[in-house]
Amino acid sequence: MNTTRSRAVLPAGLRPPGRWAVLPAAVLAGAVLGGGYGALKAPEYAATSYVIVVPAEKSDPAAAVGFAQAYGRVATDIAVTGDAQVWAGVTADTLRKNVQAETSPDAPMISITARSAKPAQAVSMADGVARSLVLNSTHVAGSTGVKVVQFSRATKPVAPVSPSAALSALVGGCAGGLLGGLVLLVRPKRPVPRDGARHSRQASFPAGPAAVPAPAAAAHQPEAV
Repeated sequence: MNTTRSRAVLPAGLRPPGRWAVLPAAVLAGAVLGGGYGALKAPEYAATSYVIVVPAEKSDPAAAVGFAQAYGRVATDIAVTGDAQVWAGVTADTLRKNVQAETSPDAPMISITARSAKPAQAVSMADGVARSLVLNSTHVAGSTGVKVVQFSRATKPVAPVSPSAALSALVGGCAGGLLGGLVLLVRPKRPVPRDGARHSRQASFPAGPAAVPAPAAAAHQPEAV
């Protein structure tokens, strides 16, 4: 007679969490980390100054667009070699890291955006780089045939451009959910215990040989006289 060992059934509160519990845990962890980062990081402000490249007399107007593209690529280098860092009161490395120049393919205009934790400092850096471009173009106007003119000075920002704590928490939660889903996809399945496999085999096959019915008793025949 075969006997099987019964498995102890734990209460619902004591059972280990399933593999799908990884997803909500990852979302919660991402939201907490993102919200904490947004709350602890200092807000960042951005200020933008605009300059325009104009052709000199007897110069090709189409050349202004090309020179605007060139000035946009070397804007921070010109600012560092000039007096922009002195006017802004920052180091050359700060200018290179926090100032970005953008150009337009259709108009000879350059936008200079500076970022800083202080609104007034962002304005000083943007205007300082723009002023350096204007002075540099004046010095080489005889050979280039164009000059840079101040189009619009930077205004003091009133609101930060860095994400808030709520937005950082939302982004962190989405990233955590994505990572949790990837973990579920690449995580190998839990192997079946040997006891479970043995029980399944025992359930598939009968416990013992099937009973073979006994042959029917031979019919009584009269004895020959």
